[in-house]
Amino acid sequence: MKKLLVNARITEVAAVSNRLILEFNKGDWSNDQYLTSVNSEMKNLTEMLTLTINSVKAESNLKEKDLARDSKIKGIYFLVNGYLQFDDNTIKEAAKKIDMVFKHYGVNLIRKSYATQSSLTESLLGDFADENVQNSISVLPGLNNLISELRTAQTDFEESKLNYENEKAEKKNSKKATELKKELLELINNKLVVYLRAMVQVNEDKYGAFAGFVSQVIGDVNASVKKRSKKNKIDDNGI
Repeated sequence: MKKLLVNARITEVAAVSNRLILEFNKGDWSNDQYLTSVNSEMKNLTEMLTLTINSVKAESNLKEKDLARDSKIKGIYFLVNGYLQFDDNTIKEAAKKIDMVFKHYGVNLIRKSYATQSSLTESLLGDFADENVQNSISVLPGLNNLISELRTAQTDFEESKLNYENEKAEKKNSKKATELKKELLELINNKLVVYLRAMVQVNEDKYGAFAGFVSQVIGDVNASVKKRSKKNKIDDNGI
């Protein structure tokens, strides 16, 4: 039975641990205090690591949502500026009116903090909803759709921010993902694997199936890690 490679990804280590815990819980190990203790410790570490992973994902998602609303704000800015160059007086005058509204905020609002940008964006959308402004918006093809898309992007961002804050609060006192991964690897490799290697020799009937499962799960991940490492090495050599 091989040990789990230390260069496995954080998510891979968490996935291995989750599968081992699920398999362990299928059997009756009440008379093996050591293995039960290892499983309990593994469960605690895995739960903490999962919280940390989810928090990182939530932060990444928040950045994506922010970039999405930035894109809509810039789209409105460039579209209106394009209409300002039109010879058609009706379009040009409508664009001037929208431009006056937009200038109160400026395209640089996308450089503000998350909270400030949200506040300004909501205010901008409120100004766009004014009946007189709506009349000008209706004259400019594509603008109403862009404003609707900005509303959606802003709502998506706020929902993502709420999710991020919740995840952040849950992992407030948790260790860093790299530290938890190291502890989990230590537990799997130097406690679980080492113990099962010995116990299979002592009692194959009792420990064989679980040890085989552990070996298979670890082997599958190790194969993926080696394949990835080999590919990276080839890429680095420019082949």
